[in-house]
Amino acid sequence: MSGAVLALVLLAAALHASWNAVVKGGQDKLLNSVAVATAAALIAALLLPLLALPPQAAWPFIAASGLLHVAYYVLVARAYAAADMAVAYPVMRGSAPLLVALSSAAVLLEPLGLTAWAGVALLCAGILGFAVAARGHGVAGLGYALLNAVVIAAYTVVDGLGARLSGRPLAYTLCVLLAGGAPLALWALARRRPATLALLRTRWRPLLLAGAGTIVSYALVLWAMTQAPVALVAALRECSIVFAMLLSALFLRERLAPPRLAAAALVLAGVVALRMA
Repeated sequence: MSGAVLALVLLAAALHASWNAVVKGGQDKLLNSVAVATAAALIAALLLPLLALPPQAAWPFIAASGLLHVAYYVLVARAYAAADMAVAYPVMRGSAPLLVALSSAAVLLEPLGLTAWAGVALLCAGILGFAVAARGHGVAGLGYALLNAVVIAAYTVVDGLGARLSGRPLAYTLCVLLAGGAPLALWALARRRPATLALLRTRWRPLLLAGAGTIVSYALVLWAMTQAPVALVAALRECSIVFAMLLSALFLRERLAPPRLAAAALVLAGVVALRMA
């Protein structure tokens, strides 16, 4: 992996942690999550006419990824409603590269070496550490986070294949986020119109920035997946765990107890090992 790819994936990680902090910082986690997806979809709809669309062969991947992203945003909200970001975020993002690594050999034909498997073991240990650190508080949120890790792994593999097939990572990203965000926007307007409009009036700036951050973050990741193995990019992206821990402490006033810090260190060590694989 080149230095440029490494730097851009780390930038994507920071942007990803930032928009998650926006969702966690709102009172209604589900509505804030939907609003971020809606903002990303709106920006995508405005930008897509300026770009050449992905080839027809990529559209089944876009449709599948759109559905998975709907599930992803809902589960993000559920996890943050039931657990601290410092617990839910590392479990979601730390578990996903483990699952991607396990499937990469069979689906992407990218087998792993011993260093990569060492990273998988470290990730497992870190995730177990977060479960122990929860100590019965936020267990439901931990369950949502683990379920979302499966969703994240699924759309990572789908989009890794789809972006490579399309040859147009930015256009592919915009199509995916539009496909995932549009149904959520329609649901919000149909079922929770007053609360949605009130939220947009009071938080439109951070939500719009979060939507833009979502697009830039995922476009960078999908571009990187056309330049390097998907499992390595997916793992490196999870350096966002470190950014999320810092954001949760600095802005959300969440306490970073020693067990959580130790678990985060194990997860980060696993990410580094996968990066070196």
